[in-house]
Amino acid sequence: MTPEFYKIFSDYQEIAVRYDEPHKAVWCYFNPKPKPCFSITMLRELREMQQRIINYFNALKNEEEARIRYLVVCSQVPGIYNLGGDLSLFTQLIKEKKKKQLLDYGMHCIDNVYLNAVNMHLPVTTVSLVEGIALGGGFETALSGNILIATEDAEMGFPEIRFNLFPGMGAYSLLARLVGTVTTERMISSGAIYSAGELHRMGIVSHLIGSENIRESVEKILRRHGRSGNGFRAILQARQRFNPITYQELEDIVRMWVDAALRLKARDLRMMDRLIKAQQAKMRQQEKKYLLRTKQDRRFTPGDVTFPLTDGSGNLIIADRRRNNDRRREGKFS
Repeated sequence: MTPEFYKIFSDYQEIAVRYDEPHKAVWCYFNPKPKPCFSITMLRELREMQQRIINYFNALKNEEEARIRYLVVCSQVPGIYNLGGDLSLFTQLIKEKKKKQLLDYGMHCIDNVYLNAVNMHLPVTTVSLVEGIALGGGFETALSGNILIATEDAEMGFPEIRFNLFPGMGAYSLLARLVGTVTTERMISSGAIYSAGELHRMGIVSHLIGSENIRESVEKILRRHGRSGNGFRAILQARQRFNPITYQELEDIVRMWVDAALRLKARDLRMMDRLIKAQQAKMRQQEKKYLLRTKQDRRFTPGDVTFPLTDGSGNLIIADRRRNNDRRREGKFS
């Protein structure tokens, strides 16, 4: 393995990255602190990971086979994929009329969304795996994957209209290409939260899977895709050629979002504060329902993992240090 390959898996604080050798898949787990939304640190690290994957491909020698075919983006927070933008930060910046900082945040968001949507211009398929709740920017990020896999109990939606705003980091561009402008505007303007089943019937969720044996279900999808990977990637290229998503389009819309955000009134910001409190209550509910721990440990067994890898604390692990590899399968956490 090259130095460029190893760099993909190290030096992160708010994401955890692992490698699945049998399927040549990089798994990226959201590991946000202290709340499951997109901080500037997390956005920068996601972009850095994308760039490291690009650098790895650029360093490949002629005829050298790439070790990466898939990038799977998911969450290690039980029951929550991502709650989207940092509403507390938005409220502060809007009150202080800090347009540049709002725009900087939005640009960080579309940097990630764009590269994910165009599969980093590489022979890599990007996959979003949604377990639990994906709201606002979390839903936008999920939509940016070439394939969107969701568990049956997942829920997604855009609540921004509740505080008189709209999701400005890719929602319209991504949804309209899937379901048309009428459905897109109805979804965004309603503020409704949709079940994964509803989104699957609409053609937004590519694959609907059970909430048990998630890893095995995803691997089955990757194997099926891999058997016809050349054809599927060609279809994706044709889709992007027919109806390309451009960075300029995303930038123009995020600038519209900034202008709209700065027009919010005090009553809108009060509604945003109420949504923040509702999200905090949901987080507390999830913490009671689940034991917070690194979810990827349940998805990968020692035989499936190629070291080095990065654990949930950001440490680089070069070998399996567990004495009893099956201990987490025992007792009430099995």
